[in-house]
Amino acid sequence: MEVEIHEIKAKAKAKRKRSQSGRLMAKPSAFRSVEAPEVGDIEDFSSDNVLLMRSSLLRWYDDHQRVLPWRARSRGNGEEEEEDHAYAVWVSEVMLQQTRVQTVIEYYNRWMARWPTLRQLAGATQEEVNEMWAGLGYYRRARFLLEGAKLIVQEGEFPRTASALRGVRGIGEYTAGAIASIAFNEAVPVVDGNVVRVISRLMAISANPREAATVKTFWRLAGQLVDPDRPGDFNQAIMELGATLCSKTNPACDVCPVSNQCRALLLSRSNQSIKVIDYPLKVAKAKQRHDFAAVCVVEIAEGLDQKLLKESNSRQTYLLVKRPNEGLLAGMWEFPSVLIDEKETDQSARRKMIDKYLKKIFHLDAKSCNVNLREDVGEYVHVFSHIRLHMYVELINLTLKGGSNLLADGEGSSTITWKSVDDHSIKSIGLTSGVRKVHNMICDFKKKQLIRRPRTAPRTKNRRPAS
Repeated sequence: MEVEIHEIKAKAKAKRKRSQSGRLMAKPSAFRSVEAPEVGDIEDFSSDNVLLMRSSLLRWYDDHQRVLPWRARSRGNGEEEEEDHAYAVWVSEVMLQQTRVQTVIEYYNRWMARWPTLRQLAGATQEEVNEMWAGLGYYRRARFLLEGAKLIVQEGEFPRTASALRGVRGIGEYTAGAIASIAFNEAVPVVDGNVVRVISRLMAISANPREAATVKTFWRLAGQLVDPDRPGDFNQAIMELGATLCSKTNPACDVCPVSNQCRALLLSRSNQSIKVIDYPLKVAKAKQRHDFAAVCVVEIAEGLDQKLLKESNSRQTYLLVKRPNEGLLAGMWEFPSVLIDEKETDQSARRKMIDKYLKKIFHLDAKSCNVNLREDVGEYVHVFSHIRLHMYVELINLTLKGGSNLLADGEGSSTITWKSVDDHSIKSIGLTSGVRKVHNMICDFKKKQLIRRPRTAPRTKNRRPAS
């Protein structure tokens, strides 16, 4: 049943008479601060609209759904097939958090080729999982995925309900709902950014979507919509709608299957000051923190001297340090680095901090090594969701006076885990995108150094003149 325009106008007029905090039918202003709305102000979907939206959305999804690898399902209907499908859904949903679909497809296919079942994943090491995940970001997701797989295999049964799935570390309300509905046909909702956008526009909700009361209301409304006969398909359909037609900035309302039930669209047609993209309310993001780090790429030449960079076939290794198992980029490998104050970013201060670090961790100083080259390579800013990390990168190329055994002798004396890898291995090892960028900077720097060196003409032997 279509929502009548005059009803929308009347409700909008009544809402505008209320105080600014919690009004839900007026146009939301971008980046304005709002108080948490009264949950009671957001009405339920009518039963007629629910039935219409279910049928319209599922029909559209059947005809237009994207072909994605995690949607493929084996033809068997046994418990083992269901659990394999649940595992595939789990992997895909975790990867899709904060990551674009096109990026995830390649990672998902490689992951499933390596670990096609939950049991096989449970036998993997964190190091192997990190290498496979490298480049996807938000690495805690990979750690929780492995820990969850080990727990489920240990307990011997894959949880089949949303409530049971939430007991697995790393599986929250959204992921639990996705697995339970798609793999096990449980009639539970899912709410992600796409679903919030669709429901906000369907109901013209201008409350702050990040407020706890509003989030709770979105879950309530999503629960009213989910189809009891095809919950998994419906949840995928509403997310698909938000990811394709009902986009953030350019919604295709003319071909939307539920446009007749969309209050935001009807309001926009009756009031030029209101636009569909005004919903949901745009909330200012938290200001990013600026951190600063001195990054030192330590390159160890084996038995070479000052002519190191002139030899294209020189054998070299890099030192890598493992980050702590908790916190940002937990358990990932990186080049030796030290967090510094913004006032300490000059070369002298940075090198002093790095020298102190290298001596403490690797026992590297003037007594233990000869420095063949030490150069600043450049600055790189790596952006995390909440941090802008300014990295000042330098290259140190050195020769150990005691040979490679010098590092091995001091390996057990440090509380930090580290390893040395050769130039070939570092190109294939799983590194974060930020560390990979630093390595690429080093490679480009070395190429430029070689190009700048004048080539010496080859010596020719003096030939005797013919007699």
